[in-house]
Amino acid sequence: MNLKACLKGTALAMVVALPAMAQDNAVTVVLSEELDLVDPCMSSRSNIGRVVLQNIAETVTEMVPGQGLQPRLATEWEDMGGGTWRFHLREGVTFHDGSAFDAEDVAHSIARTTGDKIVCEIGAKYFGGMELTTNVVDANTIDITANPAQPILPLLMSTMTVVPAETAVDSFVSTPVGTGPYTFDEYNVGQNIKLSANPNYWGDQPAVQSANYVFRSDSAVRAAMVQTGEADIAPNIALQDATSDAMDYSYPNSETVYLRVDHNIAPLNDVRVRKALNLAVDREAFVGTILANGTLLATGMTPPSTIGYNTDLTHYAYDPEQAKALLAEAKADGVDVDQEITLIGRTGNFGNVLETMEALTAMFQDAGFNMKLEMYEVAEWENFYSKPFAEDRGPQMVQAQHDNANGDPVFSMYFKYACDGLQSGVCDEKIDSMIADATASVGAEREAKWKDLFAYIHEENVTDVFLFHMVGFSRVGERLDFEPTIKTNSELQLAQISFK
Repeated sequence: MNLKACLKGTALAMVVALPAMAQDNAVTVVLSEELDLVDPCMSSRSNIGRVVLQNIAETVTEMVPGQGLQPRLATEWEDMGGGTWRFHLREGVTFHDGSAFDAEDVAHSIARTTGDKIVCEIGAKYFGGMELTTNVVDANTIDITANPAQPILPLLMSTMTVVPAETAVDSFVSTPVGTGPYTFDEYNVGQNIKLSANPNYWGDQPAVQSANYVFRSDSAVRAAMVQTGEADIAPNIALQDATSDAMDYSYPNSETVYLRVDHNIAPLNDVRVRKALNLAVDREAFVGTILANGTLLATGMTPPSTIGYNTDLTHYAYDPEQAKALLAEAKADGVDVDQEITLIGRTGNFGNVLETMEALTAMFQDAGFNMKLEMYEVAEWENFYSKPFAEDRGPQMVQAQHDNANGDPVFSMYFKYACDGLQSGVCDEKIDSMIADATASVGAEREAKWKDLFAYIHEENVTDVFLFHMVGFSRVGERLDFEPTIKTNSELQLAQISFK
């Protein structure tokens, strides 16, 4: 027996030895990554969103796969003109602390999320490049104005989590309070998180009355825990562990895997070097081997389900010899292509992420790059991925998996590519202008402008190394009535789970 098989068998034996703890109305969810923060304004990050989003903290509106934009804490909305939208809020809603939900809480949440006291990812990601102001009309009505005007502001508000007005604006919370169907009861760092059903929830009482989240980095262990009844659901398992026809689900998710390239430091500031990086990768070799059949080769940041997805683009063909020629050309012009480039990966980000990163590193080295790989847990990895970047850094590429299940590139493009974007490695005035033009447009014009931007980023600027639109695998215990969707990797609503 080889070492990998032996380790897998040992992991299974350890799980089998553990007693089953399932209760009739309780579920155990086994996650690949632990949470470093639990603040609702950070729930756009997948490891946080799986626990917090719509379970503890709810959004103003909600984007539902297959149904479009739906009410959540707002029941209806209307365009008042001049960039202002009026939102009518749900009545009779209370927070977990017993306080009443009203328009002041929405205004506070917007100010907190988009302010500069703390860096809230929701604000930096989805509301960058615009200013939001609010006017409380009455307890259940609020006007929200975006400057510049945002024709899809109600859709953007599907990301805005609401917290009580008393929540501090200058620090993250350690015990989140929201209006959702579950309360945040306990976090034993390194061990588990516990939630329980909110008896005062405004909506229907869910079938799942309590949830226990545990953390296991090994995909085989997560799959085995569900197999043996130690856990009820593993939202993210690797291809080789999805072996059960009865319990495993595969689905095209909304995640795009890519390498963010830092244009600010040589040699990555040379377009020939960036093109050589793209030519060095044999993307097709990953599909059906360490990544699932059905994985799509990416040419842009968002999946095909978003408007403006440019179907005219094709991925860079694998051509290491052409990559070497481009490096030689750049070197002849004085570009230091021999200096070491650090490739930074996120541990546990998706099934077989380490194997993927090791293969990519080897491909880059084979094409002539002086490349080294460093893997980090999410809290450390975030220091490389989001601004401010370290002043003394060398040339870097950061592996990331970006989620956009909302149907519009506006949820991706500013913070990924604008000069002031939270996670942007590029500053190009043309990109900034194209983002602003597309964001302010509607209908066919909006779609065409996004399409043009995707082409410019991929073909002319060669901004990043786009890799894959992913297929997700989840294992769901046979006692549950639940089928994963495009959102499952970043949002797991317990209220959508029932029992057979």
